[in-house]
Amino acid sequence: MFYPIAVKALPSYKLHIEYSDGVIGKLDVSHLVGKGVFAFWNDYHNFEKVYISHNRAIAWSDEIDICPDAAYMEITGKTPHEVFPTLRKELVHA
Repeated sequence: MFYPIAVKALPSYKLHIEYSDGVIGKLDVSHLVGKGVFAFWNDYHNFEKVYISHNRAIAWSDEIDICPDAAYMEITGKTPHEVFPTLRKELVHA
């Protein structure tokens, strides 16, 4: 399973993210600025405080984070079924 190993804030509310499987990419989150909990980013210095949380989320606090799987799919252009192939399997022991 892959997970983020490094994250850095870039200008214009973009993130540089590196994953454990070698994927490296940029994620534009500017469309979230000022919305709901992301109003925290109205002060750009708060956006720069991004880190990888203990549960491997891309976070700014215990209450503000972005799903690392969703970020991975956005960066790679992969679908959930490509990233998580077991989603296609039928449950036979339900």
